[in-house]
Amino acid sequence: MENTEKTQKPTQPNPDLCFYRLRFRQDSQEFTGCGVIKNMKHGDVVMVSTDHGLEPATIICTAPACRDAETERKANLKLARRPSGEEINRYHNLPAKEQNGFSICLDLIAKHKLEMRLIRVERFFNGSKMIFYFTADNRVDFRALVKDLVLEFRTRVEMRQVGVRHETKMIGGLGTCGRELCCSSHIKNFDSVSIKMAKEQDLPLNPAKISGVCNRLLCCLTYEYSTYKQERKKMPRAGKRIRIGDQTVKIKRQHPLQQNLLVIDQAGEEKLLTKEEWKGFEYVKSERSAGKGKKQQRDNKGKRKKSSTNKPS
Repeated sequence: MENTEKTQKPTQPNPDLCFYRLRFRQDSQEFTGCGVIKNMKHGDVVMVSTDHGLEPATIICTAPACRDAETERKANLKLARRPSGEEINRYHNLPAKEQNGFSICLDLIAKHKLEMRLIRVERFFNGSKMIFYFTADNRVDFRALVKDLVLEFRTRVEMRQVGVRHETKMIGGLGTCGRELCCSSHIKNFDSVSIKMAKEQDLPLNPAKISGVCNRLLCCLTYEYSTYKQERKKMPRAGKRIRIGDQTVKIKRQHPLQQNLLVIDQAGEEKLLTKEEWKGFEYVKSERSAGKGKKQQRDNKGKRKKSSTNKPS
C-alpha cells in the first residue's frame, strides 16, 4: 500500500521579520512580537495587533536569536505599525487613567460595603472596555457596583475575580532566588504543583522554604521534576539491598543528578557509590519476601490439589 502522507518541508525563516521583546505596561509581563518594522530600540512605542484591536506597547529589547537557523521563529504578537504622535500621547496618559479608575472603584467598593480587594484596572487603548481585577474569599454581588462604574466611565465594564497566584502575578515582586517572580516575568499558564514534586527532588518539606510569595507551592518545583523522576528510574530504589561483587549494601538515598548512591555497608558505615561502582548491581531478596514467595507456592499447590479432588470421576 502506497504511503499517501505528504512529507512537510521545513519552513524557511523570513529574513525580513524583526523580533522584539515588549511590554504593554511598565510593570506587566514581557512578550515577543515580530514584524517588518526595523531599527526599533529600547523605549520606542509600537502598535500591536490584539484580539480587541490595536494596542500600543513599549519595546524592551531585540529578541534573542534562534539557535536553529532553519527553524521558523514564533512570536506571541504581530507588530502592525509605528504610532502617531497623538497615539503616543494617549498611551503615556493611559496609566494615569487606570490609576484614576482604581481610586474611583475603591471608593465605590467602600460605598457598597463589598468584601473584595481590588488588584488592578486595565483600560483598552480605544476606550471600549475596562477590566477590574479583584480577589475575594466568597462570591460577591457586584451588580450595583458595575452600574455605578458604567455611569462613571461611560464604557463597558468587566469585573474579573482572580486567585492568589494571579494576584501575585499582577503585583509582581522578587522570589527567594533574588530574581523577578516567574509568574510576573514569563509564566503564561499555571501548572498544578504538588508536595510530591518537592519530595522527588529531596527538598526540605518546610512550608516556608518551598512556598512562594503567594503562600502556594513554588512554581519552579515543576521545572526539574520530570528530570529527577526519569533519573531515579534508572537507579536502584532507596531502602533496597543490592549486591555489588561480593559485597551487600543497603541503599539509603539516591542522588539523581550526580547518579550517586548513599549506601550502608555490612559494617554499618555509610559510603557514597558512583555510577561506575554500582552499575553492575543485583537486587538481594529479603527473607521476608522469600517467605512470602514460599507461602504463595504452598497456597497455589493446595488450591490445585483441592480442585483435582473435586473433579467428577
